[in-house]
Amino acid sequence: MITGRWIIPIEEIRENTGKACGGKASALGILHRKGLTVPAGVCICTEAYEAYVDRTGLRGRILLELSRKPFEEMRWEELWDISEKIKHMFTRTPFPGEMEKELEEGLASHFGDKIVAVRSSAPGEDSAKTSFAGVHASYVNIRGARAILRHLRLVWASLWSDTALLYRKEMGLDILSSAMAVLVQEMIEGRVSGVAFGENPDNESEAVIEAVYGLNRGLVDGTVEPDRWTLARQTGSIKTHMPAEREKAVFAGGEGSELKALPEAFQKTPPLTPAEVLEVFELVRKAENLFGVPQDIEWTFRDSTLYILQARPITTILREDRDEKRRWYLSLRRSFENLKELRKAIEEKYIPAMQAEARDLERENIERLSDSALAGEIERRAEIYRKWYDIYWEEFIPFAHGARLFGKVYNETINPEDPYEFADLLSGTEMLSLERNRKLEEISEKIRKSPELIQSIKEQIEAEETAPEKESRPEPEIVPAGETRPSDTDTRHSDTNRTELEGRPEIEAEGKALTEFKEELDSFISRYGGSYSESPGAKKGLYRLLLEMALHPPAPMPAEKISSNRMQYLKEKFISGFEDKNKQCASELLDLGRASYRLRDDDNIYLGKIEAELKRAFFEGRKRLIERVHEKARLPEEAQAFYAPELAAELTKTLRDPSYSPKWKKPPLKSKILREKVKPRQLLGNPSGRGVAEGFAKVILKETDLFNLKAGEVLVCDAVDPNMTFIVPLCSAIVERRGGMLIHGAIIAREYGIPCVTGVPDATELIKNGDYLAVDGYLGIVTVLKRRE
Repeated sequence: MITGRWIIPIEEIRENTGKACGGKASALGILHRKGLTVPAGVCICTEAYEAYVDRTGLRGRILLELSRKPFEEMRWEELWDISEKIKHMFTRTPFPGEMEKELEEGLASHFGDKIVAVRSSAPGEDSAKTSFAGVHASYVNIRGARAILRHLRLVWASLWSDTALLYRKEMGLDILSSAMAVLVQEMIEGRVSGVAFGENPDNESEAVIEAVYGLNRGLVDGTVEPDRWTLARQTGSIKTHMPAEREKAVFAGGEGSELKALPEAFQKTPPLTPAEVLEVFELVRKAENLFGVPQDIEWTFRDSTLYILQARPITTILREDRDEKRRWYLSLRRSFENLKELRKAIEEKYIPAMQAEARDLERENIERLSDSALAGEIERRAEIYRKWYDIYWEEFIPFAHGARLFGKVYNETINPEDPYEFADLLSGTEMLSLERNRKLEEISEKIRKSPELIQSIKEQIEAEETAPEKESRPEPEIVPAGETRPSDTDTRHSDTNRTELEGRPEIEAEGKALTEFKEELDSFISRYGGSYSESPGAKKGLYRLLLEMALHPPAPMPAEKISSNRMQYLKEKFISGFEDKNKQCASELLDLGRASYRLRDDDNIYLGKIEAELKRAFFEGRKRLIERVHEKARLPEEAQAFYAPELAAELTKTLRDPSYSPKWKKPPLKSKILREKVKPRQLLGNPSGRGVAEGFAKVILKETDLFNLKAGEVLVCDAVDPNMTFIVPLCSAIVERRGGMLIHGAIIAREYGIPCVTGVPDATELIKNGDYLAVDGYLGIVTVLKRRE
């Protein structure tokens, strides 16, 4: 009999209740009625979810957040931010009074003081078309009706997780019509748990069983390596057994689960006997016979009783794995243990090796190489860059997302009023970009104190700007680190080499102060120069930037900058949210979160130095082609894309063979979404840095624009790259098209306490140079107060 309006016991679930109970609960209801052993429990149906979001007004608030930017234009960083906001609404919004009372009484009558698991069961979940495997939340070891209700809202909130949003988007599902049913079942604390595939995804004649000691969670999230058996699908005979190291296992503990070391006796013994392997095999075949297709099941043994915890068709998993983009995104979600291992490899192995390789490349005098040798050097450097680029995506990027893991834990533990409060706690870490910017300020301070040096630099800039150009070409567009060019390759293009200001008689004739300034600037570029250090006019651009900094000293840090007292308060607040036995783990998680936060910025600068050395060789080759008399050897105007692979190939061919006539191809243009031309007065984005400021817009469209920024201007760009954040101390605010609380522009804005709004659609097109803006970093609003004449 159905209990109340919203609670349905598992034994009452029928095939026609699938929409109300979701795929997981419906499958367990069928298995229970057919005599398989399923943990006792109830389903809180989708009507309860619908009533909650309607009565509390959450549905409208969710719609507002999803309307800030066209969904198809959101990057996954923006999806994560929106997800955290929406999930936070659920944790901060209590049940309506009567609804809470009815649910609490119903759950108390079913479970009393029993320990339960609270699991998602969304419509479409675990179906033949959409599995949602690993997307929605589940919680174990929960006791008491009030605790169940708190975790009920957490499971509802997971309907809006970043992975759930991405999955629904890719499957073409209506995001706004999504709903969630929730399973509440008596907790079966098994001695051994695992998964079974009725058909091996790699060999249809086999079945596969994996098992671990304790709970399944360690196996599912990759923390615990399982023993693995392959069996003949027709007979169930064991073909192979691959034992695991069996060092750790996950057990119920506190309100949740804990990873513990296994006793030595268990380490030497497989978790399943041959008879138990056969019993699990027979269970997965029974499920297949009931549903008509091979099943992927989760199971557990408590004493000698085998329970089935979940069943879903294998076909959905295979289809899901073919989606490379989503699979890569899910690969970012690493366990705490895995992130600690990644950190050790990055800090002790990869960063020192990358720095050493950059230094070796910098020491090489490529100007003395023959044309043929230079062609080989360009190819060698391209291979080196590609090697580090791949390591960056495979190792650095997943670790950098540890900051998001910390944010998730912080929000679930503390439930703060602001879902982005965790970012304040991560701020204040010593990043390479901040060290670089302090060094720039030291140099500008020396300039500020020397009127003679100021005059010498002004004269040098004027001389450079009035000198005739050998060849004038458009600048390459800026593409942030971590994004691919249209042709997705290693090389880019520019006009001049790094020595364009060196060796000129008028500079060498300057006094001692100017000589020391030049030497200090060279040392600065060698130490901190990222990808832009080899860009056209980079050095003379630094002259202009330093002069601007000297003539307009940075204002004192505003109150919005995170103080050390606040960070200490937040640290104590976070640690106090854990039981005494878990406080050390909380401290380690905070330390890892800060390391991840720091690396999000630093890794781009390290990679940028490798990229700069590739550029240096490329520019040297380009200069030699330009100097050749044969007109066909000159790069055409449209072939100014340093990143085009065809350009690199033609360049090296021409260097090796002076008689070769290069066939330059115009690089493909990046596609843009066509919109009606408008001049909005207000633009909406995501608040990513507290504060309010006004200033004239400086829109960054190409690399040399960076060096023309004036003190007090608002930086408007597609996205901020850590290699370009040396200009931030001069800015009054930052506006970006790309969105996210943990993207580089937002990070550096918080460090300097300046307003920042990210995720503004078409920011660099709707805002023009010279527009006078007001930037509200609290609300995420950019107002054009006055258009440029």
